[in-house]
Amino acid sequence: MEEAKQIVVDIQQGNIKPIYFLMGEEAYYIDKIAEYIEEKVLAEEEKGFNQMVLYGRDVTVDDIVANAKRYPMMAERQVVIVKEAQDLSRTIDKLVSYIENPQPTTVLVICYKYKKIAKNKKLYKVTKKNGVMYESKKLYENQVADWIRRVLAGKKYKITPKAAQMLVEFLGTNLSKIDNELEKLKLILPIGSEITPEAIEENIGISKDYNNFELRKAIGDRDVKKAFRIITYFSENPKDNPTVVTVSLLFNFFSQLLQYHGLRDQNPKNVASVLRINPYFVKEYQAAARNYPMKKVSGIVATLREMDVKSKGVGASNLSNGDLLKELLVRIMN
Repeated sequence: MEEAKQIVVDIQQGNIKPIYFLMGEEAYYIDKIAEYIEEKVLAEEEKGFNQMVLYGRDVTVDDIVANAKRYPMMAERQVVIVKEAQDLSRTIDKLVSYIENPQPTTVLVICYKYKKIAKNKKLYKVTKKNGVMYESKKLYENQVADWIRRVLAGKKYKITPKAAQMLVEFLGTNLSKIDNELEKLKLILPIGSEITPEAIEENIGISKDYNNFELRKAIGDRDVKKAFRIITYFSENPKDNPTVVTVSLLFNFFSQLLQYHGLRDQNPKNVASVLRINPYFVKEYQAAARNYPMKKVSGIVATLREMDVKSKGVGASNLSNGDLLKELLVRIMN
């Protein structure tokens, strides 16, 4: 995130490079940087003759180079953006000769999503020397809630820890999807608002009471009635609550709980750091640790591995997803 911000700041200050090679598993920042260059580097009246957007599936590397070597018309520079450049992965190394001696009046932007160039490749080295080589790395699940908080803070919004966790559990780690939902909320809520679970339930459709976050908490607290209410809701709404996702999230929770039991220093600050969780949620692990001793947690992790296989259709052909979840709950809380 900071590196992406610095690229934008450099462009704002007029430090514009002839090559921007944007690669990596997380498409969000690749798109954002490319959009910023597309919108801001040229004045509106210069774009008609001097800005071109190409797509990897429609062009060759030779086509890209030919366009990049053109001179701008009635402008200081031209911009050539190549989207979906990963479609040229077999021939992308042919860009080396151009990048070694790039046209100084061209800004060439390569959007190479979901893949990356090895650091020992000549293409990586010459791009690093003559332009910007940016890798957009996918965030781990435990980093996404903090990312949501920071993005919203930049727009003068706040979000409660539970609301952020609801978004992560419902949308996963796809930053583009999360950003789309945040944009919807920002259209509805006034600047300075705090986004709450109620706001998410009302405007996005994620239940604040019946979700994996609440299930995890109910199991940790050994609240059998609440846990079964949530499981029943899941079985009645299977499309919005895939069993495989629930099992995976519970597996992560109990794996972390096993790690918690092994900590010598169980100070909340150290727990949050080691488990890579928001300090707000440490008390849930403390409660769960009291209810589930280490030996029990080890058995639950083994059970979750078994249920993960069953949830994918192996050895459980006669059981519905709802029955699988109920069986799982009985075995965990017995």
